[in-house]
Amino acid sequence: MTNLERLSLETKGINLSEDELSIYLMESDLTPSSPYQAQSATNKRNIYRAALSILESIANNPSNMKDYKQDDMSVSQFAENVQARIDQLERKIRSMKTDEQSDSNFFMLFNS
Repeated sequence: MTNLERLSLETKGINLSEDELSIYLMESDLTPSSPYQAQSATNKRNIYRAALSILESIANNPSNMKDYKQDDMSVSQFAENVQARIDQLERKIRSMKTDEQSDSNFFMLFNS
């Protein structure tokens, strides 16, 4: 599986071309055609960063932010739901470690 395919899995339901997905990956320091490395914390974190960028781009489109009602279906609160997902991804990315970080939960509060 390539990085492009992994990002497509993360953003199911969002219709973007492969070129657009590739740009988001390159902006997140990933090569679209490179193999996805599931064991790499940095690779996984960058995939989430690319997905976050996609959601932020969707949130920047004002035409998506209105409520829709069609026949007996309604899509409401789209803006709130997108923002909630953006916030969730931001928290997840901040809490994820990179390959360079140690697995220790210890930090120095005071240094003499």
